Amino acid sequence: MPTDYKATLNLPQTNFGMKANLAQLEPKMLARWEEIGLYRKILEKNAQGPLFSFHDGPPYANGHIHLGHFLNKILKDLVVKFHNQQGELCDFVPGWDCHGLPIELKVDQELGSKKREMSKVQIRQACRAYAEKWVGIQREEFKRLGVLGRWDQPYLTMSYDYEAQTVRELAKFVRAGVVYRGKKPVHWCMQDQTALAEAEVEYEEHESPSVYVAFPSTTDFGKLAPALAGKKVSLLIWTTTPWTLPANLAIAANPDFTYVAYDLQGRVIVVAKELLAKVLLDIAPDELTTKDVKLPGSGESTFSAAVFKDASKILAYLDGKQLEGVKYKHVLFDRESPVILGDHVTLEAGSGLVHTAPGHGMEDYIVGLKYGLPILAPVDAAGRFTEEAGEWKGQKVLEANPAIVAKLHEKGALLSHPKSSFKHQYPCCWRCHKPVIFRATDQWFVSMESRDLRKKCLDEIEQVSWIPKWGRDRIHGMLANRPDWCISRQRSWGVPIPVLYCEAENCHTEVLDADVMDRVAGFMEKEGADAWYAHDARDFVGDRKCVKCGGTAFRKEQDILDVWFDSGVSYAAVAEKRPNIKVPVDLYLEGSDQHRGWFHSSLMCSVATRGHAPYKSVLTHGFVVDGQGKKMSKSAGNALEPEKLINMYGAEIIRLWVAATDYREDIRLSDEILKTLTEGYRKIRNTLRYALSNLFDFDPAKDALPESELLPLDRWALGQLRELNAKVLEAYRNYEFHVIFHAVLEFCSNTLSATYFDINKDRLYTGKKDGKPRRSAQTALHAIATDVLRLLAPILSFTADEAWGHLPGAKADSVFLAGLPDGKPGARDAQQDAELAKLFEVRSAVLGAIEPMRRDKVIGSGLEARVTLTPTAELKPLLEKWAKQLPEMFIVSQVVLASDTAATLGVKVERASGEKCPRCWTYEEGLPADGSHVCKKCKEALA
Repeated sequence: MPTDYKATLNLPQTNFGMKANLAQLEPKMLARWEEIGLYRKILEKNAQGPLFSFHDGPPYANGHIHLGHFLNKILKDLVVKFHNQQGELCDFVPGWDCHGLPIELKVDQELGSKKREMSKVQIRQACRAYAEKWVGIQREEFKRLGVLGRWDQPYLTMSYDYEAQTVRELAKFVRAGVVYRGKKPVHWCMQDQTALAEAEVEYEEHESPSVYVAFPSTTDFGKLAPALAGKKVSLLIWTTTPWTLPANLAIAANPDFTYVAYDLQGRVIVVAKELLAKVLLDIAPDELTTKDVKLPGSGESTFSAAVFKDASKILAYLDGKQLEGVKYKHVLFDRESPVILGDHVTLEAGSGLVHTAPGHGMEDYIVGLKYGLPILAPVDAAGRFTEEAGEWKGQKVLEANPAIVAKLHEKGALLSHPKSSFKHQYPCCWRCHKPVIFRATDQWFVSMESRDLRKKCLDEIEQVSWIPKWGRDRIHGMLANRPDWCISRQRSWGVPIPVLYCEAENCHTEVLDADVMDRVAGFMEKEGADAWYAHDARDFVGDRKCVKCGGTAFRKEQDILDVWFDSGVSYAAVAEKRPNIKVPVDLYLEGSDQHRGWFHSSLMCSVATRGHAPYKSVLTHGFVVDGQGKKMSKSAGNALEPEKLINMYGAEIIRLWVAATDYREDIRLSDEILKTLTEGYRKIRNTLRYALSNLFDFDPAKDALPESELLPLDRWALGQLRELNAKVLEAYRNYEFHVIFHAVLEFCSNTLSATYFDINKDRLYTGKKDGKPRRSAQTALHAIATDVLRLLAPILSFTADEAWGHLPGAKADSVFLAGLPDGKPGARDAQQDAELAKLFEVRSAVLGAIEPMRRDKVIGSGLEARVTLTPTAELKPLLEKWAKQLPEMFIVSQVVLASDTAATLGVKVERASGEKCPRCWTYEEGLPADGSHVCKKCKEALA
């Protein structure tokens, strides 16, 4: 017998390191994937599989990627890798949104005064170069995260074929009859001097003036109510935008309201009956007093209510309908305007009479059209008053508020305090965060009512699967209430709107022609969108003449398309063109802001031209916030630098963070959260390392045993593995990635490390090298490692593929080419599982009894223990059946079953009898004390 027993043990061996060194490992893994053409191999392997169509929403090609990009692209990668591992063909074509104002502004800053010497085409070329630079930078940053895809064949909204397709899609809109030009109020950014889309407007807290203004009526109210004969009557309005008063052309009343004429210190004002008390509280509180009022059926309880000191000051009641056609004089200008009727007038605030400026509000515009009012907007592109605003010409509109309020006060029309203000949510530009205004300008629109576009969109929403379900309500509400889509922008960098105008004097008729647009698209296919500016208009219209005057000279529209139109037609420019994507796409996946952005515009574009939604399912994720749930910002000091996180933790931990968090809410991120996840990662990694280290001499082709020949504990472990497989695969299918991480961690920590591995150590380390008990355990370990690595590959991509390389036996070149477990439950021995469940309960009781003995140093390891069990009557047959396996299960040297039974399980722990085996360290009676002989179990292993 040898005396160097350590050499006879089957001690674990593996080159799969305990420390990951992720920041150093990951670039090597990326280089390997590139070298073997991994993504191409995945697509080739699945070429004949069912298609799962996925379409990437394009990030903006400007600046380094941020934490929101991390979250978005990694979530997409989880989806794509899962479906490809499942055998489906899921091709990820990354894209970039390349046009638009942010890029143009950056280029403006870089060009400086040089821009004045450049043509529009030269400026556009500078914008293109800028976007190309950032596409290249962001591409490498996304690849560093382990995201697989067609990085060498992305789609760019500025590529020639994409720009051409964008114009062709616009032509389809024109053929559908939903495009028109009109002068309508739109959100206007005074800083950037352009119209804004709904998705480009954010609401922030803002303090505005709050003024009540009395407009004197020029109509004899005595004809409406005798009590008002000969009295001077004023119509009282309330506004928080005094700067819009120069554009006032009407006052709106609700036909269903009752109005009162109230004598306010000799001036008769007309307001809605229900709002009179509130108005007086704001402008003349002395007119009110308080009175205790008892509610019916409330016993003695009362509340204090405001009441009129002199109710006789209410001189008359008027129906809203009676006010239609009443005339009043503008308080700032010498013009007379009418009272009109509108259902948009509410009792929520103000006076029940609404100051109406059709050039500065959508509801005002709509009701103004009904009454034939002009669309007056005396404000230029920079937000300064024009000549039509009189003495305020040249002033910035928001800065003119105090001067206008002062003029109202001077003229005696102001009934509120000159400094009264109101805090509310005000629309601001999402780029510059400056307040925006409603300003009527000539723009191109898509009508939401023509061809029932709105209704069709709302109907299509019901056919889409929204994940989470509240996504349906969010986008439904936005579409139900949105105005017509303003698709024109007053900038240079984008896809031009191919419309021509007759240049004949006093004509200027527009040529809105789908055939012309298709012809322009042909030029763009070869030369890019710059072709619109580089060619003469005749190249696009041929020998066409103006339909109105017969003119042959045309000028080109200079506005560009809204960039949301660019990205909104990506399903047509990409999904319908690429061979491995089809429309409707199986899944769109973006942040919750895209309900009013890409999800929204894509839906409108597809329904208008195809009659259906471009997607079958839409998955929405939240935003990244700090550990306390607060928005991250550099000024607040809670922002985390993406590059530093990668260098410190590796992309793998970032991927784990994305997968481990419920993305349906805002996702918290902090150093503490990442450190906690790192501990979870280590537990999973070390579990995999343990399995691999015990397979160093295992060849599955030769050494694996049929499942029917495995030991009970190994069959149980495979049963637990199959349960995990089924749970994880179901979670992948339902996009519940956080369930996967927690399920795998629980499996590694409790099922494997704390139970299965713990019990099996002795069999693996000291058992006969090629004996059936050890090969049984190795067979189970190989299956566990193989399945867990395949399950984890979409999430822990670097680790899973690294570990896959250490897995013994013939296998695929990469874990990503190995497919997924089938997820089927397999054959289970229900009786055996039930017995083992009971035995594990007994094991917990035994381990609990051993721990105090170890703590008090009565024994060292559990192998120094002898356990005597006094079973219950129910447990006795079970323990007798498994008696030989109990020492291994409890990891003790001896287990004795008492002959009698007890009401509850009795556990007695004492030092083991006999001597310690020098090889396996268990105690056995009859061994010589000098350690020259091994126990019976070890003799068999060494034979």
